[in-house]
Amino acid sequence: MRKNANSQERPTPSLTGKAGGGSAIIFCAPSGSGKSTIIGSLMPHEELRLAFSISATTRPPRGQERDGVEYLFLSPEQFRQHIAADDFIEYEEVYTDRYYGTLKAQVEKQLAQGQNVVFDVDVHGGMRLKEYFGERAMSLFIQPPSIDELRRRLEGRGTDAPDVIEQRLDRAAYELSFAPRFDHIVVNDDLEKAKADAYELVKDFVLA
Repeated sequence: MRKNANSQERPTPSLTGKAGGGSAIIFCAPSGSGKSTIIGSLMPHEELRLAFSISATTRPPRGQERDGVEYLFLSPEQFRQHIAADDFIEYEEVYTDRYYGTLKAQVEKQLAQGQNVVFDVDVHGGMRLKEYFGERAMSLFIQPPSIDELRRRLEGRGTDAPDVIEQRLDRAAYELSFAPRFDHIVVNDDLEKAKADAYELVKDFVLA
């Protein structure tokens, strides 16, 4: 599941409206907001017909990962050819020759199968996806109750050095400024309530 995404040149959307096929469900949040936990709580609900977006990447498979299941594994040259052909909704080069991206054709295939496709991306990728899919997408921003509470959660993890936590908090403050641009904001001050709120929003959207 990819967490960062940057936009490319603006493509002409090929999917508009909700008629026929599935919908796009876009999740964004600062690190430590509980986004992954909330998404994980939604996936087992069969009535929602949720499936993760299958991104393209140039990194090698890990463990038991299979091409076309967890990711679409491409060579850097293949990825650049797709960029040149304007095949991506959005993509990023994390560092030299290490790309991640959302292929239009792959998402269209999943949507055509009736899947409601879940995206876990950063705020720029989220806005880009929403722009592309329009009314066929719902964007949700998972928000911590405060920066102080976010600090407490990050420190409680015990996995990051103090300077990394400060970087994450600076990033979070920046990302929070984009929250009003999303369709819905779910404040995670009580995890079970946040799970329930997210479930109701997704259910109402995909079953409408």
